[in-house]
Amino acid sequence: MNTEKNFKPYIPAEKITPEITITSVIVGVLLAVIFGAANAYLGLRVGMTVSASIPAAVIAMGIIRVAMRKNSILESNVVQTIGSAGESLAAGAIFTLPALFLWAAEGKADKPGILEITLIALIGGLLGVFFMVPLRNALIVKEHGILPYPEGTACAEVLLAGEEGGSNASTVFAGMGFAALFKFIIDGLKVVMGEVSASVKGFAGEIGTQIYPAVMSVGYICGPKIASYMFAGGVLSWLVLIPLIVLFGKEIVLYPGTETIGEMFAGGGAGAIWGSYIRYIGAGALAAGGIISLIKSLPLIIKTFGGAMKSMSASKGSVSSDRTSADINMKVVIASIIVLTFLVWLVPAIPVSFLGAVIVVVFGFFFATVSSRMVGLVGSSNNPVSGMAIATLLIATLILKFTGSTGITGMCSAIAIGSIICIVSAIAGDTSQDLKTGYLLGATPKKQQIGEIIGVVAAALAIGGTLYLLDSAWGFGSEELAAPQATLMKMIIEGVMEGNLPWALVFTGVFIAVFAEILKIPVLPLAIGVYLPVQLNACIMVGGVVRYFFDKMKRDENEKKAIVNDGLLFCSGMIAGEGLVGILLAVLAISGIGSVLDISEFIPQSVQYWGAFVVFALVILSLLKFSVWKKRR
Repeated sequence: MNTEKNFKPYIPAEKITPEITITSVIVGVLLAVIFGAANAYLGLRVGMTVSASIPAAVIAMGIIRVAMRKNSILESNVVQTIGSAGESLAAGAIFTLPALFLWAAEGKADKPGILEITLIALIGGLLGVFFMVPLRNALIVKEHGILPYPEGTACAEVLLAGEEGGSNASTVFAGMGFAALFKFIIDGLKVVMGEVSASVKGFAGEIGTQIYPAVMSVGYICGPKIASYMFAGGVLSWLVLIPLIVLFGKEIVLYPGTETIGEMFAGGGAGAIWGSYIRYIGAGALAAGGIISLIKSLPLIIKTFGGAMKSMSASKGSVSSDRTSADINMKVVIASIIVLTFLVWLVPAIPVSFLGAVIVVVFGFFFATVSSRMVGLVGSSNNPVSGMAIATLLIATLILKFTGSTGITGMCSAIAIGSIICIVSAIAGDTSQDLKTGYLLGATPKKQQIGEIIGVVAAALAIGGTLYLLDSAWGFGSEELAAPQATLMKMIIEGVMEGNLPWALVFTGVFIAVFAEILKIPVLPLAIGVYLPVQLNACIMVGGVVRYFFDKMKRDENEKKAIVNDGLLFCSGMIAGEGLVGILLAVLAISGIGSVLDISEFIPQSVQYWGAFVVFALVILSLLKFSVWKKRR
């Protein structure tokens, strides 16, 4: 039932309180850069990102209400609005833009400049915000009571629970500190191995686990079901497909390999088979999963777009003079979209015609509308952004190919177009969640929209340097930074443009996805599991198992909810802490100091191996300490 007419926000429209202040902007920009960099690092490692809205809200409350002794809930809301924009922009960027670095590493193209990356990210981010401005009244106000916007509502609850802000913020900061320490021990000093594996003689399969806090935290946040689907995908690829490839192909040279599979396995073990064959099977499964997700969502997408357009036209002329109804002036929005359309046409990194730029903007508005409504229904975690990006890439690549823009120029153009659409979708979803939080609290929409723009600009300025830094330190597509989503996008474009993919392997992955869909298994988590190393999936599974036991605890319901939420906050902090130290280690690696810190040569290998289990146990114990064993008032 639509309860818009009866709704009363926490702060009444007639009451004026501080919102955009110097403090909220500075703290928000810092959080946007921090969570943006941390999520970029995480997404490039595991192919998934996590929402920063709730931890940003907790930190905002902790700093403004507790540390600064200011009682301004709307100021805290602006902090989390700015801060969460960094995470969303990073998610959209790292799913696509690293493909440009991969082509540069192969000698096919020049490495993209930081300015080009910044402009692509900035255009996509600003379009995502501006597209959401005319949709706010239709989706947030008119559909209040119909669209729940789970993350936006949760953020409002966190900010309203002001008396617990200091305690909760300390949990996030504790997670950051512990993860930073563990990451420095594992990858800085290299006292223990970051990954341990085991195999059985005569069997080509391999099993093991990583011990990184952020990876385990992903499993805890996603929950046991998603973690188990990912682990199942890893078991399928590493304990079924790899042994079968080695068993039947020992004496065969199979494209894209250049030596016999037996020689490849003898030289590099299961990891070599994964790198040459399994990642193409995983790419096929991921692409099919994204398309299946999009096809299943088509009825909702069509209904969503039509409903939003109808609501928008119905709400024209009903602009109120209330503070809580004030949006950015529509003339400014339209002028900004026109300017950004010309930038898409004129920026050298996106070699498309003006008509192509208009098509990009039209596609962007469509997917922004779809994204904004879908996150309202199913939450940001279930928003098929990768499916939208895959569909956009397929259509854009085909159009470019048929209009004569082929070769590496056409491929770079396609990835730039896909990047803009991906960022538009991610930012539109984040903006709608933040506007829902503001609607519940009684914030001024115009000030929140300005906050989103500030967050987008800050994150866009930081993302280019972050990508350059990580690529210089380890290289995308490496063991440290697999960049699975970007590698998938690159494969799709090359497959359409050049037709040089090992299609037998790709279609094997496609039909694994179809098989999973028939069994009603969530395809994308399984496909990501097939694509990624089993050691990473196993670490995620450990986090999922910990969350399972938390959910099944025989405690008072309120106490159990508090324990689970503290775990979520601690794990969010661990992701941020490890991401920041990962960035620091990248700086040290480039400057040559990283090798000086490495003391692994002085430690016996057996100690490094078994010490990894000790450190992993300490990671889990630290989570228990700040959740199950936490002292509460």
